[in-house]
Amino acid sequence: MTIDRYIPLLREYILASAPQMMREPAGHITHPYIVPSSPDSPYYSVHLWDWDSWLTSVALAQVEAETETGRFAQYEQGAVLNFLEHTGDDGQMPVQMHPDGYLRHGDFGSDEQYGLHQNMHKPVIVQHAALLARRSGDVEWLRPHLPRLEAFLTRYLDVHLHAPTGLAYWQTDFAVGVDNDPSVYYRPAASTAAIYLNSLLYRELLAFGELLEAFDDLTAANRWRRRAEDLKDAVVRHCWDERDGTFYSADLALRPVDDGDWLHSGAPRHWDSLLLRIDNWSSFLPMWAGMATQEQAQRMVQRSRETRTFNANYGVRTLSALEKMYDLRASNNPSNWLGPIWGISNYLVFRGLQKYGFLDDARELAEKTVMLFGRDLEQNGCLHEYYHPDSGEPIMTRNFQNWNFLVLQMIAFLEDRAVASEF
Repeated sequence: MTIDRYIPLLREYILASAPQMMREPAGHITHPYIVPSSPDSPYYSVHLWDWDSWLTSVALAQVEAETETGRFAQYEQGAVLNFLEHTGDDGQMPVQMHPDGYLRHGDFGSDEQYGLHQNMHKPVIVQHAALLARRSGDVEWLRPHLPRLEAFLTRYLDVHLHAPTGLAYWQTDFAVGVDNDPSVYYRPAASTAAIYLNSLLYRELLAFGELLEAFDDLTAANRWRRRAEDLKDAVVRHCWDERDGTFYSADLALRPVDDGDWLHSGAPRHWDSLLLRIDNWSSFLPMWAGMATQEQAQRMVQRSRETRTFNANYGVRTLSALEKMYDLRASNNPSNWLGPIWGISNYLVFRGLQKYGFLDDARELAEKTVMLFGRDLEQNGCLHEYYHPDSGEPIMTRNFQNWNFLVLQMIAFLEDRAVASEF
């Protein structure tokens, strides 16, 4: 069977290539850190990225488990410390760093003030820290940084939360991770409560609760966990669509109710958001986050099996093939998430299936991912950033490693071995 040939090929490649993502301090970056690719990549060989470094650490957890070494700890902790070192007292944290500065868009002001109405580091820094603390059994390296982590989360809740719905929203469509997600891309500023963002933030709040409990502050830990539950309630209330049986992002771009507006005064709106019914892979993230009920997950899994929309030969299309925006052409800045297969979308959907007990579906997706990457590695000697969903042909960026290495977790699952998980 082909998959049996690909598994040892991928394992050998990943274990040998993982050290290629380690970088020493340089310029603006004062701690060792992680990058998404080997030095041969044209785009990702120098920069420290937010959710990339977190998910690379998840992959490295499996690498370390299978090699019984902890050789990457200083680089993984350094990735967290670099971001914390460049976080303002107001909690504003950069999305990306490079030896000469930060990723910028528009007028961010001074180096110390990144801008009130700009996106910042995705809510994964606490999850990253909690993951490393779990693996090492050591939380003390984080003690001096708890106030900065709290400031970061507080900023999300103070500046990025829509009061009427309780949902988090993107300030702009810049550096949102899923670059050209149609529910965010080219939409008005501060108008999208993305299901992707809210799923990440829910886990982030829970992770901070775990860290605080590890420091014996159970009162504060439970306070942050209650905030997580408040967010979960808001997501279920405003983003679940009972008609379609899935979660969607929410549109917040509604005119305010004006009591003096005679035209609408007889029946002012009583809703605070509208569903953005765009079939995107991130609709499955509430399963990864653990926000969906079992009944909701069952309906979502039925949607994931549909070959006309998401279910492709090599995994989960990042946008349903029935959407008008579906497009498989190569692009970067933004990278293309309008249908191509990405390693990270396959992995996070896989983890959601696994968590809710849909093990046959999880196995099928894991096998497809092994086939995708094994075929690429065998034919091209490396992995790529994203792929054609039906042919498996690579579309963009040779020597992309990063979260593609999470296929090692999938292989462990297929072989019924221990799987290193994210927080």
